[in-house]
Amino acid sequence: MSYTDQRETKTSSISLKAILWGILPLILLIAIIATIAKVGTGIESEPAAPIEVVNVEKITLNEDGIQVKVLNSGPEEVTIAQVVVDGAFWNAEFSPTDTLQRFERGTIHIPYPWVQGDPHEIKLITSNGLIFTGEVAAASATPTPSGKLFVQYALIGFYVGVIPVGLGLLWYPFLRRFSVKGMHVILSLTIGLLFFLVIDTFEEGFEMAAAAPDVFQGTGLVWFGALLSCLFLIAVDQSNDRKLSSKTLEGSRVSRKIATGIGLHNFGEGLAIGSAFAVGEAALGTFLIIGFTLHNITEGVGIAAPLLKYRPSWKTFVTLALIAGGPAIIGTWVGGFIFNDTLAALFFGIGAGAILQVIYVISKMILKESQKRSLSPVSWLNFGGVSAGILIMYITALMVKF
Repeated sequence: MSYTDQRETKTSSISLKAILWGILPLILLIAIIATIAKVGTGIESEPAAPIEVVNVEKITLNEDGIQVKVLNSGPEEVTIAQVVVDGAFWNAEFSPTDTLQRFERGTIHIPYPWVQGDPHEIKLITSNGLIFTGEVAAASATPTPSGKLFVQYALIGFYVGVIPVGLGLLWYPFLRRFSVKGMHVILSLTIGLLFFLVIDTFEEGFEMAAAAPDVFQGTGLVWFGALLSCLFLIAVDQSNDRKLSSKTLEGSRVSRKIATGIGLHNFGEGLAIGSAFAVGEAALGTFLIIGFTLHNITEGVGIAAPLLKYRPSWKTFVTLALIAGGPAIIGTWVGGFIFNDTLAALFFGIGAGAILQVIYVISKMILKESQKRSLSPVSWLNFGGVSAGILIMYITALMVKF
């Protein structure tokens, strides 16, 4: 056997050993966990109280009564022994059964004659005597999914997302008349808009996290989604820098990033509107439509800002409006038909991370251009732009809060 063959055989042998040493700790870990799960810890003691957790995920009202979708997010199986509606014990049917295994979902059908506009309280009592509560603030028939409703939700998302962003983009010809300093002020205004959006997105995400089952660690999902999406987009941005050959492409790319970040935020707005209509709160849903429409018109200014030195085609503006506003349509569908607090928290986190990365990119643009023209990147004008952006978003957000 030649020296080369011996070396290749040795290398192969070393690689195999390395793989075995890498796998061995995992095998031992699995064996230890399996042993503990089967044999136990050896300590004979019973918990002071049963560990049961039932999450009321959705309450639906229809002509047959009340339907409650629940999730067992605790470590043990749960049996729902009794159902109490407005202080009275009530018969109920369980699907698939009244006993739920860990992470199993079920539906409770309650033939209760709910009253339009009245509040209702549903209490679920387990076989161990623990009580879990779901509430309906003002009873109203839950909309039934249909093709007509699907189109109506799409129109709502279009009104809230695409139209106001498109109207904001119409300011582009006016904004192009500004000088270099004026363009920096507009970019600073964009940073102010995005600062408000990222804080608002985090707040919405934490609200969803609070409503999600604790076992899914919703708050952590918000932070992890934000961190990973921000780092991912920074990595993609650095990779694209090596391929970038045109400044026009740079401006278009930044606008697309802004539109994408805003689009993820608008997805959350669609969730809020869709879920409001899904639980029968049509008045709240209409109020949110008006408020979000006024709020989102300023987003078009931020998207147009990086393009002020160029002459993009009308197709570019249509694309940007769809990227930023289109997710509101998807959000309305998801909120109206398949809303989930845990996934919503994750999406809000991803949106916040995307917006943070856009703030980073625009700040670099201002710094780079200022150094080239011997201007101060931190001036009173730029400070005023950031402050104005935050103030504009704050004032328009007052139309949404309730």
